[in-house]
Amino acid sequence: MRYTGPKNRIARKFGCNIFGRNRNPLIHKPNPPGVHGAKRRKKSDFGFQLEEKQKLRAAYGLLTNKQLIITYQKASKSAGNTSHNFLQRLECRLDNIVYRLKFAPTIFAAQQLVAHGHVLVNGKKVDIRSFNVKQGMVISIKEKAKKMIIVKEAQESAREMPEYLTLESDKSTGSLGSIPLFDQIPLPLVVDVALVCEFLAHTT
Repeated sequence: MRYTGPKNRIARKFGCNIFGRNRNPLIHKPNPPGVHGAKRRKKSDFGFQLEEKQKLRAAYGLLTNKQLIITYQKASKSAGNTSHNFLQRLECRLDNIVYRLKFAPTIFAAQQLVAHGHVLVNGKKVDIRSFNVKQGMVISIKEKAKKMIIVKEAQESAREMPEYLTLESDKSTGSLGSIPLFDQIPLPLVVDVALVCEFLAHTT
């Protein structure tokens, strides 16, 4: 089920402006939500795994549990380190690449751009947010979308772009130059991806 509650509550919970919004929810309310915000019971191993999963979900636009599980299952069937494969697959989702290329100010705005058909992959419209972007694929936004205020503001923002992406001079066309390495992926907060994989392994 997709989370539809207040996103600022999640940012406060993890003590991080996780969604990169201009209005930082932590400025006036630094403590976690709740009557006794700073007080927390000692977590069990399950509790730690669950929290790491929630952090990773939030980092990629509040993905559903089903989306995480499907991504994990694909990663576990690939050769190599499952944790690395898992994070790479999340990073190469089309909505996330659109956000990283600074076509949208937040991951949620990027999800909307894709879902509304404003994004092209190798010149063809793709409106599936979970579409897996592969090395060398060219991502661009339609002419109509280039005129949107949120797109222009995102393009002019000071947010840094990961080194595995390349952007053309028009700032409206980019590509995945190389598959992102685990240590290159700029998550907005520290996440123990291995713990998330352990959690998902016991739920599939």
